[in-house]
Amino acid sequence: MSGTKTRLRLRVAPGAARPAVVGRHGGGWKVRVAAAPEHGRANAAVLALLAETLALPRSSVSLVSGGTSRDKIVELTGLGPEEIDRRLASAGGQENA
Repeated sequence: MSGTKTRLRLRVAPGAARPAVVGRHGGGWKVRVAAAPEHGRANAAVLALLAETLALPRSSVSLVSGGTSRDKIVELTGLGPEEIDRRLASAGGQENA
């Protein structure tokens, strides 16, 4: 499964008090990051949060689209969609998501 690539839709809320996976948002996930949306800081924070939450190396998480938008698509290498959803649901407190 190491070569598995999965794309994930995100809705990002920058400037939050603390970074967190909030939960489901439409067909994707909502995340909060403390970084401001300037000079790519929020994007870097989103990728770092996902890598940490999903227990993936930072190099396995990349931004595909939405660099200047709250709606982003990231690509994750090494996990399938079911495992990603399970880990994000657990982090977001949605065990039955």
